[in-house]
Amino acid sequence: MLFGHMLTGTAQVFADVRTYWSPEAVKRVTGTDLTGHAEHGIIHLINSGSAALDGSCRQLDEQGKPTMKPHWKISKKEADDCLQATEWCPAIHEYFRGGGYSSRFLTRGGVAFTMSRINIIKGIGPVLQIAEGWSIELPKDVHDILDKRTNETWPTTWFAPRLTGKGPFTDVYSVMANWGANHGVLTIGHVGADLITLASMLRIPVCMHNVVDGDIYRPSSWGAHGMDVEGQDYRACQNYGPLYKK
Repeated sequence: MLFGHMLTGTAQVFADVRTYWSPEAVKRVTGTDLTGHAEHGIIHLINSGSAALDGSCRQLDEQGKPTMKPHWKISKKEADDCLQATEWCPAIHEYFRGGGYSSRFLTRGGVAFTMSRINIIKGIGPVLQIAEGWSIELPKDVHDILDKRTNETWPTTWFAPRLTGKGPFTDVYSVMANWGANHGVLTIGHVGADLITLASMLRIPVCMHNVVDGDIYRPSSWGAHGMDVEGQDYRACQNYGPLYKK
């Protein structure tokens, strides 16, 4: 999504929001317990065909941890490492009758990501959804079993959203159930607060997010549009109208 690229200068990883795996289901089919950020379940983000190879997260930050960098900071070795982490698999005929190849990589775990999506709602216009969370590193045998349940020739990110215990973020399944459709984009880092501020500037209301309230900034005039924060956002965006018009 252009929003994420504007904020970070990095590639954006497009993916299908494909499958929810509960801890119970993972235990049943693999015999393994999910732990850490994944303890409440994971979402299989997988794209049918391709995704930015930066999403393999073979680039490293100053602390030597996996990340994605702006293109001008990526070293030749890091670019080569992303390529080395990628396989090129023949496209399956059920999806790609014309043949071709699909990139296949696995995102390294422990990386902070913000998943976002803009939906176009009749009568309202664009609305933004945001889910901050982390990529998950599964044991290879567990990954292999779960990956084959969809398609093992596509790029994969195992994603665990940060839960708040309420609304769409009551549990991991609710995140997926409330997502507008089966597509989203990953931006490196937890940048949901920045996306919310940018959306208010563009008059795009936010219908779903798990950003900490104290981190959110919207124009002070939003306070004149009621006391409920999300309602304020919708009313203010409707009142002021889009920043850019046809």
